[in-house]
Amino acid sequence: MTTREVEHEITVSAPAEAVYRLIAEVRNWPRIFPPTIYVDQGEEDGNTERIRIWATANGEAKNWTSRRVLDPQKLRIEFRQEVSTPPVAAMGGTWIIEPVSATESRVRLLHDYRAVDDDPKGLEWIDEAVDRNSRSELAALKTNVELAHAAEDLTFSFEDTVPVAGSAKDVYDFINDAHLWSERLPHVATVRLEEDTPGLQSLEMDTRAKDGSTHTTKSYRVTFPHQKIAYKQVTLPALMTLHTGYWTFADTADGVTASSQHTVTINTENIAKILGEDATVEDAKTFVRDALSTNSRATLGHAKDYAEARA
Repeated sequence: MTTREVEHEITVSAPAEAVYRLIAEVRNWPRIFPPTIYVDQGEEDGNTERIRIWATANGEAKNWTSRRVLDPQKLRIEFRQEVSTPPVAAMGGTWIIEPVSATESRVRLLHDYRAVDDDPKGLEWIDEAVDRNSRSELAALKTNVELAHAAEDLTFSFEDTVPVAGSAKDVYDFINDAHLWSERLPHVATVRLEEDTPGLQSLEMDTRAKDGSTHTTKSYRVTFPHQKIAYKQVTLPALMTLHTGYWTFADTADGVTASSQHTVTINTENIAKILGEDATVEDAKTFVRDALSTNSRATLGHAKDYAEARA
C-alpha cells in the first residue's frame, strides 16, 4: 500500500500557546476553517478524544470520525481518522506549533494517507483535497488567530425559542424537509435541497426581504434526528463574514422546546455602504440580528403550527 506523507506550514503573528488553544478547542472550527461545516465532540479520556467532523473537500461535503491526542506541554495535536470516506482508506497527521518569538509562531501541519485499493486516481483526488484544505486551513488559521482580538467584538451569538405543544419529531421534520419551504414559508421563494449522503444536506434558497428583494443563500446542514440540525452558510450577505447556527428540539413535560441559534461575525468593510456613513458596529449587529431573527421566528412559528396540528 502506498502511504503519502506531506507537510504544510505557515508563520503566524501570535504566541504559540494561543494558536495551540485555538486548534485544540474543536467547537471553534467552523469559525476558523472555511471547509469545516460542523464538529461533534464525543467521549474524552484524559488527553484523548473522539470527534466527528463534517467538511467540504473539493466542493463535496464529507464526514469522518477522528481520534485526537492533545499534548499541551509540547504544543502538539495528533489526529487519526477512525472512519474514513472513500476514496480515503486511511488518514492521519499532526499539528505542531513552534514558538519563533514571544509574539510569533510556526504552525506545521503533517498528513499521512492512503487511497482505497491504492487507486492512483483516488490518491490524486486526496492529494488535491489535502493540499487545498491544508493551505485553506493554515491561511484561515493565520487570519483568524491574528484577528482574534479585533474580531472578538465583531462575533456574537443569539437564540430564538418557541414552546410547541407537539412532538419533537414533527418539528424536526418541518425544519428537515426544507425542500417544501417555498410552499410552507412566505419568505422563501425557491429552494434547492440535495442530500446525497444521509444526514448531510446542501441547501440553496432564495429568500424575500421586507423590501421585496430576494437574496440567494447556500448552506451545508448536518442533521441529528430528531434533536438537532446544524448548519454553516457558505454564501454570505454583505454584512457578514461568518454565519453558523443550529436548530434544536428538546422534549419537555408539555411538548417540545424548539430553538434557532445563530453565530455571526460582522463584516466591518460593508457597514457604511449598507447602513450609511454614520452606522456603527452595534447598528450592524442589530440589523443582522433583526433580519435573522425575523426569518427564524417565522420558520419556528410555522413549524409550531405544523406540529401542533398533528398533535
